[in-house]
Formats: sequence, structure tokens, C-alpha cells
Amino acid sequence: MNSGPTAQMMPPLLGQTVAVIGGSAGIGLETARQAHAEGAGVILTGRNPDRLREAASDVGALSTSAFDATDAAALQRFFAQAPTPIDHVLITAGGPYYAPLAEMDITDAERHVAEHVGLALRVARHAVGKVRAGGTLVFIGGTGGRRPGVGMSVIGAMTAALPALVASLAIELAPIRVNLIAPGFVDTPLSASLLGDQLEQRRDQLRATLPIGRVVGPGDVAALAVHLMVNTALTGATYDVDGGQQLVPA
Repeated sequence: MNSGPTAQMMPPLLGQTVAVIGGSAGIGLETARQAHAEGAGVILTGRNPDRLREAASDVGALSTSAFDATDAAALQRFFAQAPTPIDHVLITAGGPYYAPLAEMDITDAERHVAEHVGLALRVARHAVGKVRAGGTLVFIGGTGGRRPGVGMSVIGAMTAALPALVASLAIELAPIRVNLIAPGFVDTPLSASLLGDQLEQRRDQLRATLPIGRVVGPGDVAALAVHLMVNTALTGATYDVDGGQQLVPA
């Protein structure tokens, strides 16, 4: 006896819109790819127009917007012009700040902190009335600053601050959900630019020491980001994705 056709699972993000702020490379671009594969229409932003066009072609983006996410006026224009509602927003813009205190440009350090905290607060405010109830804001932080050390003052402060900020935003923005992903080392173009000719040595070290026996890639982080969009029970929390990097000696 034939049982008849088996119902196919619908893609979990089918018909939804995912905006990726900082989506032209690395974690942002890979998240856009995976979200698109799960049925979402994606909107990409980035600073470099040429790289953004290539990324948009790669993922079949609905639209793009080239601007610096730390520019408050440009960020406001983006949200004002974006379609309503947006279902999910991933924020990857910005990078880490490393400098020993004796060599630190305090003005640059202050600007870095203000830009990162300010970006999170501005995105949160713009999300009200734009991101649907039950949708998500997913911020990208890191785990590297949890280990004190020379040159780690600023990144350590930001690593500690973001989980507290996200938890409070989850209360204020509810029923919009707010979560934070904290990666360790991720093999991205940003990592390559920071490490230069030491990149392959770092990869080899991680392959030899991480419990997972390999280097974490942007796809690993993107898979978690998409899960946070899909799983409607998750809000106000920080999720590590570091391959066990925090479990082994530095």
C-alpha cells in the first residue's frame, strides 16, 4: 500500500526579511547566504560599495545600502527607507581594539567604545516599529576579551559590557528578541588583516589545541545566527561559538 507523498518541510525563514548590517564579507555575508538558503529575502549593508555589490550578487539580495554603520544619520536613513516589517537584523559592523595602555591613543579608544555601544543603542531604537514582534536583533561580540592581558583593556571592557546591554535590551524591546553571539577566533578576512603573516601559524595552533580539532569558520557562526532567528524561545542571552577555545591555555 502506498502511503502517498510525504509533506516537505518548509524553509524556516520562508517569506521573512533579514537585514545584515556589515554583510559584505565574513560572518555577515555567510549569515546572509544561510538565511537566503532558508527562504529569507536579505538586505545587505556595508562600507565598500564594490564589495557590497559582489556580495549582493552572491546571495541574491533584495537590496543593498552602502554606508558606515557608525554614522548615526546614515543608519537612521537606512532604517527609515527599509521595508516594514523587517523580521531579523544581524549586526556585525566594527572590529576589536587592541593596544597596550602605554601605547594607546586614548581618543581612538574612546571613539571605539562610543561607536560600538552607540551602534547597539541606535539599532535598538530604530528597531522599534520596524522589526516585527517576535523578530530578532542579533549582535556579534566576542570571547577574546574575557582573558585579561596587556593590550586587552578596551576589548575586555566591551566583552563584559555587551552581554549586560543585550539582556537589558531584551526586556525593553520585548516582544522583539535580542541576543548576542560571542565567537572566539573565526577564520575571516578581518582575522587575516589583523594577523597578517602570522595567520597560518594561528590556524595551525588552533587545529592542534581546540577540542573540535579544526578552526571555527564564518559558517559556524552564521548557523547559530540563523538558529537564533528561527527559535522563538531565545532572547536576552549570550551564546559562545569558539570550538572550545576558552577551555585550553592561551
